[in-house]
Amino acid sequence: MANDESLALHHQSQATEQRAPRPRDPLKRWRIAGWILPLAFLAAIEALVRASVLPEHLVPAPSTIAGTLWQLGGERLGRHIGASAMRVLAGFGIGSALALLLGAAMGLSRRLDALLDPAFQALRAIPSLAWVPILLLWMGIDEAPKITLIAIGAFFPVQLSVMAGIRGVDRKLIELGEVNRLSRRALFTRILLPASLPHIFTGLRTGLSLAWMFMVAAELIAATRGLGYLLSDGRETGRPDLVFGAILLLALLGKLSDSILKAVEAHVLSWRDTADDRSSSRGVR
Repeated sequence: MANDESLALHHQSQATEQRAPRPRDPLKRWRIAGWILPLAFLAAIEALVRASVLPEHLVPAPSTIAGTLWQLGGERLGRHIGASAMRVLAGFGIGSALALLLGAAMGLSRRLDALLDPAFQALRAIPSLAWVPILLLWMGIDEAPKITLIAIGAFFPVQLSVMAGIRGVDRKLIELGEVNRLSRRALFTRILLPASLPHIFTGLRTGLSLAWMFMVAAELIAATRGLGYLLSDGRETGRPDLVFGAILLLALLGKLSDSILKAVEAHVLSWRDTADDRSSSRGVR
């Protein structure tokens, strides 16, 4: 009899959970407005160009830009987008992997930090275009210098965030691990790494955005495909519609890749209970 009652209560609780309404997103309207805002901006540019307020030879209408991209054809445009995306993926993967290893090592060892930090600080200040002649001299004009330049751009923000994340872990958490006699490996995997993950993801997202920026400079290295090549070709042929089209595609691809990484971050860090999560659950003004 007791088993029947417990089973009935279990089914009743499941039915209640299924009927329970989904939590309302307090930022839904603002998210929709966030997509409407750039569309409204493009519509305003279209109207100003058509009214001859803005010179079309300097600021092409969005409809003209869309027509230019359409004329490139899906296959040709896809090759340019694919070439740039593959370079960013390879460069970001290599640069961020090295940054995670070296950043973690420097965060755990103050001696290694004192040894490498001055050189890294100096290298971080070098502009992206300054690397181009060096990489051309060392690696030629194939894919290697392009991917290397993108990896350099992605490396430094990730490395700095990893090191800062590990150094910023609460000392009480480390002492708690030492009291429980955790090994160095267990202390890193169970305390230091989870506590520093928010900083690491911030560095990864910053490194990804810089990878797209460095990609444009990388495709100035004798590239025949890619969005950076389209930018250069539009500048040399006096076609602002092609230049703005490439810029628009870069913005869209950068937003898409950042959204993917942001979704991964939200999934990995779903265990957090932050002030932002509390505000979302209560409603945001």
